[in-house]
Amino acid sequence: MGTDVKRSALTGIWRQLPFFLWLIALWMLLWGQFTVLAFLTGTVVAVFVTSVFRLPPVELSGRLNPWWLLVFLVQFLGAVVKGSLVVAWQVVRPGRQPGASVVAVPLVTDDDLIMAHVGVTASLIPGSLVLETDRDRRILYLHVLGAATDAEVDAQRRMVQRWEARIVRAVGSPVQLEAIRASGAGGAEIRTRVKEERS
Repeated sequence: MGTDVKRSALTGIWRQLPFFLWLIALWMLLWGQFTVLAFLTGTVVAVFVTSVFRLPPVELSGRLNPWWLLVFLVQFLGAVVKGSLVVAWQVVRPGRQPGASVVAVPLVTDDDLIMAHVGVTASLIPGSLVLETDRDRRILYLHVLGAATDAEVDAQRRMVQRWEARIVRAVGSPVQLEAIRASGAGGAEIRTRVKEERS
């Protein structure tokens, strides 16, 4: 009986390990430091959060595509650099100030963890910040700089939907991956659904 309990505990720890590592990576990203000290403090925070607050276990898909994970990381770093340069230019550029909009972004997948990943990704890219999430309708509301016209708002919406597609390709379940493929990763059907919900 004792062996079964230990095996069950080890299985639980192993299943939560990716989430634990994600908390550490998120801590390092939030501080903008990839050092041993940032890793250690992130580990302490992750242990504290997962043990004291007793969050419900996160059900992971059990699927990991290393190629798409690498694509996501490279494109994310590129987006952070590009976003930093664009925001810096918007601040120092003479003339009119950049417009800003609150953009509603409907997601394809119905999964809290994917929604959290998309929200964190969008917020870490300079120029956009998640203001609110509508869990029931699977919509993220973002405040976006440089999105004054309908075309710019549409471009921002499609960009966030592409981040969702990249995340699902990297770590999503087969069902989520099929939903992304069926949707065209941010096609006209999604945009039509947003317009219908607004009216």
